Amino acid sequence: MLSGLGLVAAATSDVGPHRSVNQDSAFTSAWAAAVADGVGGGPAGEIASSVFVHRLMAGARGPIDVEQLATLMRVANWDLRALVERDSALDGMATTFTGVFFSPAGKILLAHTGDSRAYLLRDGAMSRETRDDSFVQLLVDSGVVGQADAASHPQRNVITASLRGSEDDRIAVTERQARHGDRWLLCSDGVSDYLPDDALIDILAAEAPQEAADAVVRLALEAGSRDNVTAVVCDVAEDVALHRRPVFRGAAEDRFSESIADLDANDRGAASA
Repeated sequence: MLSGLGLVAAATSDVGPHRSVNQDSAFTSAWAAAVADGVGGGPAGEIASSVFVHRLMAGARGPIDVEQLATLMRVANWDLRALVERDSALDGMATTFTGVFFSPAGKILLAHTGDSRAYLLRDGAMSRETRDDSFVQLLVDSGVVGQADAASHPQRNVITASLRGSEDDRIAVTERQARHGDRWLLCSDGVSDYLPDDALIDILAAEAPQEAADAVVRLALEAGSRDNVTAVVCDVAEDVALHRRPVFRGAAEDRFSESIADLDANDRGAASA
């Protein structure tokens, strides 16, 4: 099935030289893409990020509206809580999430919580489309810290919102116009803490999605990133086949081998039990 507009998207994720486990997860499809970053310093961040994105995409098959997206994210978050209830050693695990989704009306739904970011490149100009849910962002907003100093602040990784399976968890969902030729970059803070915006725009303007994602990750590592590094690059294009199976990267690829179809079969079996 072809749509007037869809996503041509690619993702790259690297554990980096300073971490033993990749806690980042990402997925791409023709109608949605996202990055999730397991919260550093907590237990099982890689489980939180990978479980959330797999459950989210297990319940979706194509463009969705705001209400459907909110329901899918709520169910995925419940999975995190269920895991903690079964294994207390996972208590405290959490993940950020930043994703773009096509709606049936042809708009882009941008979902965000935490400090992973979304950037939009349109007509040669790049804009940051998310606000970090972080302690340092609060300092910037209050004028205590300048924007130029935020990336090097010693508490830059302290976040104020994430997904941890709680009823109080919140994801902001906003609607954006979708325009042919737009390019979205979704990235973990292993990218944004180490590459300035001007470096990102040079990469994004020059490469195809997979090459751009690879280049972003490579340059972040060359810049000395001490975190996991994940980049998702999405082009809004015409005549995209929407019903293609999503591709997972990072922890979501490493930790789960079952397909979306397998997850659905498990759900049907549980429902009939």
